[in-house]
Amino acid sequence: MFFAADPGAAAIWWARALDLGSDDIHSNEALTWLEVDGVEIGFHPADPERNPVGGSPVVYFATDGLDADWARLLAMGATPHRGPITVSSTRRITQLRDPFGNVVGLDGPAQ
Repeated sequence: MFFAADPGAAAIWWARALDLGSDDIHSNEALTWLEVDGVEIGFHPADPERNPVGGSPVVYFATDGLDADWARLLAMGATPHRGPITVSSTRRITQLRDPFGNVVGLDGPAQ
C-alpha cells in the first residue's frame, strides 16, 4: 500500500512505470490499485496523522536490469533516495522516491 495525495495519479504513474495498461488500474470509493501478476499494489489517500506520504514499508521490485530500470524511473520523475549499493557478491539494491513521495526499491543481480 502506498499513500499519496492523489492515489489515481500515483496508480497511473506506476502503471506506466510497470508497462501496464489502463485495464490494470482498478478503483472504488476508498482505494485505487494495480494488479500485477496476481499481486495488488494499492494507492490510498494520504492522511498526515495515520498514513503519511512516505510512511509505507519499502517495497522492492526484482529486476534483471537494475541500472536501466533505475535510469528509466528517474527519467519518469522519480528521485534518488539511496544507492545503488552492492549488498553481496550476487546482489545489488537501490531505492528511489516516486513523484508522490513514496520510497521504493529495486533488487537485482550484482554486475
